[in-house]
Amino acid sequence: MAFGRLVTAMVTPFDQDLNIDLAQTEKLVEHLIATGTEAIVVAGTTGESPTLTTEEKLLLFEKVVEYAAGRVKVIAGTGTNSTKSTIALTKKAEELGVDGAMLVAPYYNKPSQEGLYQHFDAVAKETRLPLMIYNIPGRTGINIQAATMIKLSTIPNIVAVKEASGDLTQMGEIIANTSDHFYLYSGDDKLTLPVLAIGGYGIVSVASHTVGLKMQEMIQNYLNGNVKDASKLHLSLAPFFEAIFVTSNPVPIKDVLNKMGLGVGSVRLPLVPATDEQSKFVNQAYNALR
Repeated sequence: MAFGRLVTAMVTPFDQDLNIDLAQTEKLVEHLIATGTEAIVVAGTTGESPTLTTEEKLLLFEKVVEYAAGRVKVIAGTGTNSTKSTIALTKKAEELGVDGAMLVAPYYNKPSQEGLYQHFDAVAKETRLPLMIYNIPGRTGINIQAATMIKLSTIPNIVAVKEASGDLTQMGEIIANTSDHFYLYSGDDKLTLPVLAIGGYGIVSVASHTVGLKMQEMIQNYLNGNVKDASKLHLSLAPFFEAIFVTSNPVPIKDVLNKMGLGVGSVRLPLVPATDEQSKFVNQAYNALR
């Protein structure tokens, strides 16, 4: 199954004490649904998963399922660098009614390609949820190679990959050698249109927090054959796509959301808020689109 073309990797709203702010989480879910998001990843990288406790993750899964109320799919970020822990968290997420789970490649351990395969296979055997694999070597220290991903795609409930390697050749190899029922998503906003052009399905986005309607317009223009209009939108959005990664995600996008009045709070250490210079840069890029 696909999770929709535009998936948002949601930030986790915090209050002044950096505890989860459920009221603002509900407002953010409503905002995302109203601006084109078709599925929400909860407790992913953008949600500051490394600093969330297991209890906090489960609370977020439960509440976002409640707030979404079936209007969009909810994907739980349950991947860790421990296979046993990943299985346990994925099972609990399934019990809470999520629509799928996203499993990041195990970080820090740097497993072999066979180790990666066995890790994801072991998790898949313990859940009925559709699973999206998340390849982001810049954060994990390990790349899920195309051959490994192609092999994983034959496991029935591994249905998609979020590819944040930035390697279009690798993505093309995966697309060319997997079923039409296996979906490759870009993990980089700036590659949304290029990935669609080589046969990818959609985007797991950070930018969609603030420019979701424009991103949906770009995607739909491309799918409807209006490539020139899609290209114009891509080029207009490109400076903002770059700006929101001027420092570690989700620092810039949280800054923009706060200035928009959505009140998602700050970030937890070891992340720190945007500097004045960074804040000015990213907000100027956003305001240029309005």
